[in-house]
This record gives sequence, structure tokens and C-alpha cells, in this order.
Amino acid sequence: MADYLKKIVQMQKAGDPVGIYSACTGNEIVLEACMKHAKATDTVMLIESTANQVDQYGGYTGMTPADFMEKCKGLASKVGLPLDRLMLGGDHLGPLTFAHYDEDKAMEEAKELIRQYVTAGFTKIHIDTTMKVASDDPDIRLSDEVIARRGAELAEVAEEAYRELLKTRPDAVHPVYVVGSEVPIPGGSVSDDVETIQVTRVEDFKATVEAFKKAYEARGLEEAWSYVMAVVVQPGLEEKDAGCTEYIRENAADLMKAIKEYPALTFEGHSTDYQTKYKLRELVEDGVGILKVGPALTLAYREGLFALSYAEKELLKDHPEKQSYFMELLDTKMQENPKHYIKHYHGTAAEIAYKRKFSFSDRCRYYYAVPELKEAVNKLFENFSGGVPLGLLSQFLPVQYTRVRAGELKNDPKDIVMDRVRDCVDEYLYGSMQHKLG
Repeated sequence: MADYLKKIVQMQKAGDPVGIYSACTGNEIVLEACMKHAKATDTVMLIESTANQVDQYGGYTGMTPADFMEKCKGLASKVGLPLDRLMLGGDHLGPLTFAHYDEDKAMEEAKELIRQYVTAGFTKIHIDTTMKVASDDPDIRLSDEVIARRGAELAEVAEEAYRELLKTRPDAVHPVYVVGSEVPIPGGSVSDDVETIQVTRVEDFKATVEAFKKAYEARGLEEAWSYVMAVVVQPGLEEKDAGCTEYIRENAADLMKAIKEYPALTFEGHSTDYQTKYKLRELVEDGVGILKVGPALTLAYREGLFALSYAEKELLKDHPEKQSYFMELLDTKMQENPKHYIKHYHGTAAEIAYKRKFSFSDRCRYYYAVPELKEAVNKLFENFSGGVPLGLLSQFLPVQYTRVRAGELKNDPKDIVMDRVRDCVDEYLYGSMQHKLG
């Protein structure tokens, strides 16, 4: 499985611009949609969970790495996606969610996090030690040496965990590693100020690679270094409330040229959400082998649910007691527990109310696991169990209407919502050209 990722590097270096998109979400329906489309297009599926989504304590999804692995395998089995075409990765693994501890405790927790990801069978491990912990001086920038030293410590744990895994799974694939981190921290920008988005300087990128290489060698991890396949950089893009800061290849030309000096490395691009398919292809052509996407997938899911909700109001106008009120309930639950959006949405009360529903940052995604919202989605689907009336489908989901009419899509509410997610995935399949991976 990890060989697909190595193949990306090989093909990039041979002048064949091929990449892969990484679905960074824990939403079950979104994951199912992505897997169904991977099966339909005979492509490889890469799914990643972040350190705050899934950890040894359950994260905000309530799942440990082993739980998430089993969930994804179960979904793959459900849709008929072969497991040899499914890869799982861990994103921003390090002291991110333990940064309130001093270094010793934060790193102890981070090591257990890494260990559980590797022993669960995750084959793409992003080691991120760029965040400060409580014992770090808040007024002094973390040096490359400290970041790399901590990263090497975690890589050593990953190697030990892999050797442990081999005892029970002799055929387990060795994980590949990704180092470095983008700006801002995972979860998306908290500002719409595009001036804050700066392309990583070539000298900073090279210093990161050199510092990590030295730190690995200092711990006798030369073999582990051979499995480092990507470096996270900031090519000048970011998702935000209004959509995204768009990739401008001229601004990143020097950075992209620099990756050609490293025959075993490619770039990993974070927050590629809402880039057009043409910009995604430019990124891959320029040297970004992995395109991370999260909010754009769940926003497409939300758009599908909202479209059905508007159709529901028309269908059941004379029977308000039968409506799911999904949109209203979602907004209520967000306001009852604003912690997932309060730092991201700014403005007047009216502006924040708008953003709760329609922001491209899609902080809605943190609330779908609320039991009442799950029930509302089920009721929404039940209200269209006989299919969505074509007039309403044409009005609110015209692309899906066309596919239903053409016999390409079943007129089923869940299938229709998943097909809306497919629209987003298709942008990434165009941009990555990952069908060439075989």
C-alpha cells in the first residue's frame, strides 16, 4: 500500500506529474462516498485522521487509531473497495493536543499517540513537532534543531512500533514519513487576511530537511530517514471563510524548483480546499505529490443536506410536524456549544450567523456526531425514502438531477448527498491524475 506513495515520488522525479488526494475527515457518509468513487474510478484511496480527531483517548470523534482503522476497513468492505487500494495516514502527529504540558509529558503522550497509529496499521505518518509546549519560551521561535530532535524521537518510537507490529503481522507494510508543518495550524486559518499567507522560503525548506536528516542520523535512524517521502510546506494557499487564497504558481516557483534537488522527496500540500481543479493540477505539476483536503469534502456533504432540507420544506409545507428541521437544529447545537467555531468566525451577530451555515471553513463538521443531528439526518432521508421529486431535485441539486435522469445515479437521498461529495472528489482526481498509479 505504501508503495503507491513511493511510486508518486518516483513518477514525479521521472517527469510524470502524478499525485494523490488525501481525504482528511472522520465523517462516515463522506468517507463512504469517497470509497464508492474510488471503487468506481479504480483509483487508490488515502484517508487521514488528525491528532485531534483520533488519538489514544478518542479525540473529538471518540475513536482511537485502532477504532478508526476498523471503521474504514468496515466501510471499504461495505462498498466493495479492495483493502489493497486503501491507505490510512495520521496527520500532525506530535504534541499538538498535549502542548499544555511541559516537554517531558507532552512528548510522552505524543509517543504513545505515534505508537498507537503505527501498531493500528497506519502507513503514512506525518510527524509534526512544530508547536510549542508549555515549557518552551513563548517569546522565542522554536529552533529547527529542537523541532527536528523531537521529531526524531517520535520517528524512533514509530520504528519500534513497526517492529512490534511485525510480530503479529509479518506482512505489514513499513510506514512512510512526512515531516514539517504548514502555517497556520491544523483546523484552518482564523483570519481572512491573505497577507498572512506567505510562501515557504527556499532556505527554510532546506534547513528543515537538513535539520531532520541530522537529527535522525544522531539517533541512528538512517533507515527510517529513507522512508521520509514528503515535506510539508506553504506554497501560498489556504482555505478560509470566503473560500481560499488561490495558488499562484509564479509566487512559489523558487520553492517548487528546490524540491527537484531531492530525489527521494516530494511536497505535501495542506489546506488545498476550494482550489479549482486547474490549480490543483498546477500544484501537482509543480511538485506537490499529496493534496490534503478536509472542509471542502464536508462542505459538499453539508450542501447536499441543506439542498434536501430546502426541498423538504417545499414537499412538506402543509405538514411541518413531519419535517426534520436539520438546518435549524444544526444551528441550535452550534450555538449551544460554540467552542468549535468561536475562534474562527468573526463579525456582527448577523455575519456570524451566516458563517455558521455557509462559511467555507465549514466548522459545521464538528457537530454531525451529535445524536440529535444524526436523528435529524435520518429523518430527512426517510422523508425522501421514495425518491426526491424530480422538480425539487432539478431545482436544488441540478447536477444530481441530470445523473438521475441519465440512469447514472439512484434517486435515493443518501446516494444523492454522497454524489454531491463526488463532485468535490472529481476535482481532486483531475488535479492529481492519481489514476496513473495503477
